[in-house]
Amino acid sequence: MSGRKRIRYRVGTASWTDPTLLESGFYPPSANTAAARLQYYAAHFDTVEVDSTFYALPSERNSYLWAQRTPEDFLFHIKAFAALTQHPVELRQLPLAVRERLGSEAKPTEPGQRVKVDSSEALELCFSMFAAALSPLERAGKLGCLLFQFPPWFTAREENERYLDYCRAQLPTYRLAIEFRHRSWFGERAEHTLAFLHERGLVHVILDLPAAPSLPATPFASTSDMAYVRLHGRNREAWFGRHERASERFRYLYSNEELTELAQKIRRLRGATEVQVIFNNCYSDYGVRNALTMTKLLREEP
Repeated sequence: MSGRKRIRYRVGTASWTDPTLLESGFYPPSANTAAARLQYYAAHFDTVEVDSTFYALPSERNSYLWAQRTPEDFLFHIKAFAALTQHPVELRQLPLAVRERLGSEAKPTEPGQRVKVDSSEALELCFSMFAAALSPLERAGKLGCLLFQFPPWFTAREENERYLDYCRAQLPTYRLAIEFRHRSWFGERAEHTLAFLHERGLVHVILDLPAAPSLPATPFASTSDMAYVRLHGRNREAWFGRHERASERFRYLYSNEELTELAQKIRRLRGATEVQVIFNNCYSDYGVRNALTMTKLLREEP
């Protein structure tokens, strides 16, 4: 018997409510309410990533309901609100208290107006409101990672490393998973980046993406006792195309051969006692189909 510690693998998707998933037939006719759909999803998977929190701050009530509707061992990973990762935010999605702290920037001039929350007072309020809304999940022991998906313009430089330290200081008791979308963090700098994350207890997000010069090739490595793998699909044409539905960008169904190869790489991860595997190819039922297959692969004896 090997002396290696047993690793817990959790597999899920980056949404349970995407419109194309609802249309796909994954849910039975009886799962016709928000509660029933989450309960059905949680009967098949033990984790999920919440994407809606990127677009608007979550509510404490929703966190409470999510905790109530899922099994005791279920984990929610919450995508950080866009303002926390330096993305522009639709003005109408900001709470009044935040808009008041932005001053003249927060005066609407056109529909769909976006602003960057760069006032320190407004940003700190966003952090505190974000954390407070998640308290029911935290109390229930169902809060996994807070996923900080940074934009492509968030490049590897000292100023941005300081911002990561700022995020860590704002949420000192939470587990933060960091996803970089710019290649400058890796390549020759990969060792430094991984060491930086490890020293701060930050989780390195391992990405599977379409092969393209503008996208990062992230090392398959862990920087914490938890590893986080996000599988976005490999449809290069769809990734860079224009679509009416955001889900079209992730229109990719991994083959069994690709999933087997990925499962082998996931099994070779060292340093983590728990691995989160999240399928973000949320087009139709592609994500749930791939996640079910991956669950079986990771349950098999190596």
